[in-house]
Amino acid sequence: MDNLAVLSLLALAPILVVGVLLVGLRWPARYAMPLGYLLVVLIAVTAWGVGFAEVAASTVQGLLIALTLLYIVFGALLLLATLDVSGALRAIRSGFTAISPDRRVQAVIVGWLFGSFIEGASGFGTPAAVAAPLLLALGFPAMAAVMVGLVIQSTPVSFGAAGTPMLVGVHDGLAGSPEVEERLAADGTTLGAYVERIAVDVALLHAVVGTLVPLFLVCMLTGFFGRERRFRDGLAVAPFALFAACAMTAPYLLVARFLGPEFPALLGGLTGLVIVVLATRRGFLQPAEPWDFPPRERWLPEWMGRVAPDLRPAGPDDMKVTRAWVPYVLVAALLVLTRLPQLPLKDALNDVGIEWHGIFGTGVTQTVEPLYLPGTVLLTAVGLTYLLYRMPRERIVATWRVAGRQIALAGVALLFAVPLVRVFINSGGDFNATGRASMPLTLAEGASEIAGQAWPLFAPWIGALGAFVGGSNTVSNLMFGLFQHSTAEKTDGIPRVVVAAQAVGGAAGNMITVHNVVAACATVGLVDREGLLIRKTVFPMLYYCLAAGSLAYVLIHGLGANAGTLGLACVLAALAATAAWIRRRPAHSVN
Repeated sequence: MDNLAVLSLLALAPILVVGVLLVGLRWPARYAMPLGYLLVVLIAVTAWGVGFAEVAASTVQGLLIALTLLYIVFGALLLLATLDVSGALRAIRSGFTAISPDRRVQAVIVGWLFGSFIEGASGFGTPAAVAAPLLLALGFPAMAAVMVGLVIQSTPVSFGAAGTPMLVGVHDGLAGSPEVEERLAADGTTLGAYVERIAVDVALLHAVVGTLVPLFLVCMLTGFFGRERRFRDGLAVAPFALFAACAMTAPYLLVARFLGPEFPALLGGLTGLVIVVLATRRGFLQPAEPWDFPPRERWLPEWMGRVAPDLRPAGPDDMKVTRAWVPYVLVAALLVLTRLPQLPLKDALNDVGIEWHGIFGTGVTQTVEPLYLPGTVLLTAVGLTYLLYRMPRERIVATWRVAGRQIALAGVALLFAVPLVRVFINSGGDFNATGRASMPLTLAEGASEIAGQAWPLFAPWIGALGAFVGGSNTVSNLMFGLFQHSTAEKTDGIPRVVVAAQAVGGAAGNMITVHNVVAACATVGLVDREGLLIRKTVFPMLYYCLAAGSLAYVLIHGLGANAGTLGLACVLAALAATAAWIRRRPAHSVN
């Protein structure tokens, strides 16, 4: 069977089934993911001819990756428990209230700005694992906290972990290709310089499209979790949201242009954080009436998680705000010190690795670098916090007991979700008896046959698909970077811009990646609500891919009577119509 359309539909089946179960039927991930895993194994074995040893090896590889994710989540849970037991959370909450009591402002500062900085330093889902518990501690509903943490997993992601999606994902995805080498030789440049040019295009697309992310964020916050469910309560702080967006995206773009792909998210987030906090303290663009959630007794059950931090107000004898923030300062500092390629610590930590080469005699290999994982950074920060706060033994034991009880709830979904992804990816010619391209590449080839010269419109969607199944912008770029480059050559596009659109879509896909959602939910004890969250975060993801694809088309073909201009016009019209509908929409109170 070599029919591309049939193979594409078969490759799509596991993703479609998981999506329907999670989003359509609202199944918990711990039930949906095992079924998705069984289906992808069945298709891999029967239609792709993948051997049982390869399936078993991919499953083991997925389990190892899942354990590293659980390690990160456990570190985040332990940090939250430590702050809670020590009383630091009360002081942090008091400090944020002093900056602004408005929950919309807090979400933008913690999620968009602090989250972008953490993404730039660490990546790999760490911002949601750090920001969601912090927002929970500030008094946000668990589901709202996770939603904020996931929505901001977009604009900064392409430059997360000191530029890893570009320096590893795009660079290694294009390396060794004769067609890329021919283009580089014709242009008289190197692959490294070519990737830096792609990074500038990526930053430009993100800066334009991502500027609306904070506004999306506050509108979703007020529309889904407000007293009266009014999206227009979010529009009321549009000037502040756009100011905060530009405070991050302007330096972000400048850094990409002049300093390279390592620092846009890190320095953009940090610069924006300083600017916005200082401006907020002075009342700049602040709303006249602070917005808050309804009283806790009126929260819907689905908003609530199983983690309940101490929400008592800070008293005169409680910890000082500056001391309470020390653990987060430690986390940020350790992430920067261990991630910057200019410092020797990164290479030293990367050198300590545990590798299982040729699992079960196959071509599947997995390496774990335990000292470099964000979980190790979080646990190190926790250990230093114990010393700085001089916490007694019984309180330390209490923090481990709480975190251990909570991490068990996330295990099942992740232990099936990641093996599903690895079987899906490891289905290509090196692992099957048919010589067919892997399932994700088959899906992409099917899409390119349909798209033709309109391919730039589709490129971000393929990037989002790669992130959805691979759980990472870096993996998506590695998987599809060369495919995107080749397709652009065949369809008279500009390969550099198409690869940039791929990277932007791969960042947007992080908002709905199942194991990111599961891991973020676990940090606030929100179990079995993954589908409900994806139903919310899918809207900004759709906007991001539509806008980025249309803009990429215009960058290639120019403004005029073409699909890209029409796409941009449709996006703008849809946004205007949505804003008008929001202003007219009646309130729906939370009872």
